[in-house]
Amino acid sequence: MSTLTAAPPRAAVIGDPARLRRAFGAFATGVTVVTVGGASPRGMTANSFTSVSLDPPLVLVSVGKEALMHRRLAEADTFSVSVLGAGQEGVARHFADRSRPMGAGQFDAVDHLPGRAAGAPLIAGAAAHFECAKWRAYDAGDHTLYLGELLAMDESPEREPLVFHRGAFREVAPAPLAQAQRGGAR
Repeated sequence: MSTLTAAPPRAAVIGDPARLRRAFGAFATGVTVVTVGGASPRGMTANSFTSVSLDPPLVLVSVGKEALMHRRLAEADTFSVSVLGAGQEGVARHFADRSRPMGAGQFDAVDHLPGRAAGAPLIAGAAAHFECAKWRAYDAGDHTLYLGELLAMDESPEREPLVFHRGAFREVAPAPLAQAQRGGAR
């Protein structure tokens, strides 16, 4: 039998950003790199990504208004999302580092492919890629929600994801059944 406790007063949560961040961190998320192309390509690590609709096929990314990527996405007609796989923590950290080079130079440190449909770089070895036409943008407090309609996608079903949980990158261990189906367990 579990013991239930009362939720803290609303003011306690709103008045304590660190506590709110910790509570949000209880939800494990995938890790992505959102990219835009053009004369000055840009990438940004983001874990605020989700599928929204199958018909039409839509995805959503949430970008802080203070981020350089915010302005680039506001101006762009297209963007791409690379869902990072296990072993790509270094890529996630690179695109989260505000001291990385500007423009195309920031992609020199990582393996990447040219995106054909959206014209934005895609991270090589990612678990999935989504190339999108910007569909809508919505104000969301200190962030903007960008919805993209899929132009193209690909996936690597054998690739395990990189996840972010409670402030740390983590890798998902393959389930024993999945290993057996792939021939990994005998």
